Amino acid sequence: MHLRWPRQLAGWTLALACAGLSPTGAAAEPALPSGYQLLYEQTFADATALRDFHFSDPLAWRHSTALGRGALELHRQSQYTPRVRSPVNLALIADRWFGDFVLEVDLVQTGREYGHRDMCVFFGAKDPANFYYVHLATKADDHAHNIFLVNDAPRVKIAQRTTDGVQWGLEVWHRVRLERTLANGSIKVFFDDLTEPIMVATDPHFDYGLIGFGSFDDTGMVANIRIWGPGFAPARTGFFPSP
Repeated sequence: MHLRWPRQLAGWTLALACAGLSPTGAAAEPALPSGYQLLYEQTFADATALRDFHFSDPLAWRHSTALGRGALELHRQSQYTPRVRSPVNLALIADRWFGDFVLEVDLVQTGREYGHRDMCVFFGAKDPANFYYVHLATKADDHAHNIFLVNDAPRVKIAQRTTDGVQWGLEVWHRVRLERTLANGSIKVFFDDLTEPIMVATDPHFDYGLIGFGSFDDTGMVANIRIWGPGFAPARTGFFPSP
């Protein structure tokens, strides 16, 4: 028994590391570029966390503990019509503008299964018609499962490499990581396996902007947000027009 314990412990530690967790159950910190620090963290411990966000429709979002942890839940479709063809369900971290960053977040999809079943991560967001977003969907096509640019025109895919899609499952949390480097325009997206990106793009259109979460036209939940970077970019207030 005593001889087997170290081997079992090593295997358990390795399994947790592969899942992005430390032996204590906390999220393990990713390898970070020199000079990066934790800039933002949100565990959604209670409903006051919603004060951190700008919403395309505040009534579509709520605090939830339905799946065993505090989360931001998109529970219905937003009553919002974007100026150009792009996602309608957005929750953007308010008044914190990011340039270079590493983001990790847990996402769960709560809608029906179909090809475009999705959750989105927004970044470089300047205004409602100028931003990037990652569309994580069941099946890739010209309008799904890619990195998209919204540049005062309907969204266009920009990933040089992607996969066939992701399997969301039912009530399954997935770890997503997004890495953005302004100097070379690099964008990398990871899903569950945080060692090999599932999407890669290079694009120089937008430098810094807001970061957020949501869906094109589905429902889902967001938890355990952490963002590292060398510092905040110059901030601007507001994003969506006041009602």
